[in-house]
Amino acid sequence: MQWGWILGLLENYLSDVRDIRLSGGGVSELSYYPALRDLLEEVGGGLKPKVRSFMNLKNEGAGMPDGGLFTADQVRKGALGGQKPSRGAIEVKSPSADTASIAATPQVLGYLEGYRQVLVTTLREFLLVGLDERGRPAILERYSLAPTEAEFWALANHPRKAEQEQGERFLEFIKRVLLSGAALGSPQDLAWFLASYAREARILTELAELPALDAVRRSLEDSLGVKFEGAKGEHFFRSTLVQTLFYGLFASWVIWSQDHEPGDGAAPDATAGTTSGAPGGDAARFDWKTAAWTLRVPVVQALFTQIATPICWARWVWCRFSTKRPRRSTG
Repeated sequence: MQWGWILGLLENYLSDVRDIRLSGGGVSELSYYPALRDLLEEVGGGLKPKVRSFMNLKNEGAGMPDGGLFTADQVRKGALGGQKPSRGAIEVKSPSADTASIAATPQVLGYLEGYRQVLVTTLREFLLVGLDERGRPAILERYSLAPTEAEFWALANHPRKAEQEQGERFLEFIKRVLLSGAALGSPQDLAWFLASYAREARILTELAELPALDAVRRSLEDSLGVKFEGAKGEHFFRSTLVQTLFYGLFASWVIWSQDHEPGDGAAPDATAGTTSGAPGGDAARFDWKTAAWTLRVPVVQALFTQIATPICWARWVWCRFSTKRPRRSTG
């Protein structure tokens, strides 16, 4: 996959929804379909395969969602009639609604049963709903541009500022949503997903005040024999921390999966939930919190010990990325 920065993606989106609202001619969420479609089309057009967004779908046996996400090969086949969107359905509500509540409605659960994934959005919040490894509804990804409707419209009045503050994270989120459900066909694909989550984690750690990271910094400085000083040193420390954790976790999963082949009851998913390799754990599933048991590297053990401690605020950053995801094929 080739990834490039889409300049002004969030700025353009917010400008569009702001102008539609200010025109006074809008009717509920229907008027905002073009802005949402343009957003998804712009990102989807840069993916391989391309992902297309179409709104107002007809009933193909699973209800009539507001839209659907199709891959380019589906479009090339000619008429979309009879084809379900391979990357899921789209459900749009007004900015005053709550995405979590919408996701739990019989309507969305019905779409989920028929389409396997549903992108629920209120324009200000985005929630990707899918199925976990046991076939139960689960939140796979989520992003909030603003916590309330009023704050969203205030944000939309300053789209350039919003782009500067959230543009990179928002773009990465939309990419992951459009790629969710796609088989990983190469090591490069897997590397991109790891890097995407790592970039968001780095941004979150740089924005947050996390006093508990002081202990983590000392552990890393002692292990590496370096000192992180000044603003540049702090940036380098947090970036190094995130990379060490993500790729340490991946290395641990690789080692663990060698003893847990698919088909023996194991679920080789780096975000799966119960303990493996630690006393009292379930050997069928890998758990990030006990990765140090598998990867016996002192610096990584020290970092994971700090992060897994309940009183450590840095744990919040890592847990942000522990949402269960459907298993992906790497072969």
